[in-house]
Amino acid sequence: MLRQRVNGYDMAYLDIGSGETLVCIHGSLGDFRTWSPVLGPLSQRHRVIVPSLRRFFPEHWDGIGGGFTIAQHVADVIAFLEAVGGPTGGRLNLLGHSRGGHIAFRVAQQRPDLLRRLVLAEPGGDLDASLAPATGATLPAFRSHVAAAVETIAAGDIEAGVAKFVDAISGPGVWRSLPPTAQQPLRDNARTLLGQVNEQRPPFTRADAESIRVPTLFIGGEKTPGALPVVLRALAARVPGAKVEIIPNATHAMFEDDPVRFSEAVVEFLAAA
Repeated sequence: MLRQRVNGYDMAYLDIGSGETLVCIHGSLGDFRTWSPVLGPLSQRHRVIVPSLRRFFPEHWDGIGGGFTIAQHVADVIAFLEAVGGPTGGRLNLLGHSRGGHIAFRVAQQRPDLLRRLVLAEPGGDLDASLAPATGATLPAFRSHVAAAVETIAAGDIEAGVAKFVDAISGPGVWRSLPPTAQQPLRDNARTLLGQVNEQRPPFTRADAESIRVPTLFIGGEKTPGALPVVLRALAARVPGAKVEIIPNATHAMFEDDPVRFSEAVVEFLAAA
């Protein structure tokens, strides 16, 4: 495990493989271990760098105090990208999943000069009125998933709180189906959900999506329930030239459900001229 000082914080990360650099940003309850299923396939052709965001494992945060906002994490990722650079100091490829996808999206908005290509795996967040579904259907606010889990975690029941969050995002019973190696990192980061209550995550707007000028691939899971697939389709329709790849029989944790197909989709996109 390596460390990089960014904005007064020592960000832990792994750096594996060689070639064009791909930086992967984990989502809620994650850390650099999140990417374990795809580190092997992705690092065969790329230098893969996987950081843990501020307050996530290996830090054991109690959920108390400031600094846990989307803006802070975006600023940290920008500083991290500037610090690690590519093999020759060139632009990097950036992959973000879920909450990490939201962060990667904001990085692409603010600093497209740092990026060669962008991969967004079901980026998490709400849609504003300019991107709302044409059907007029009301999507559940993303914060509702967090609030239900936080109440349980704050009461001291980590297991039940994490289960509520995972099942709300990926589908009923998914938490119990996860192997212990996948469950433990989520438990380790459970109290970061306390920070997400006031993380100030802005909704996606049509103007946001149309402002992205980095070649972008959206990846989704065929069986992901709820709002995430709707958000993916709405953004992909407005990001100029965006491509979409859906992983069959996969849920939100698509790189765990099918690491081979997920890695193939990423590698093929990054290899395009």
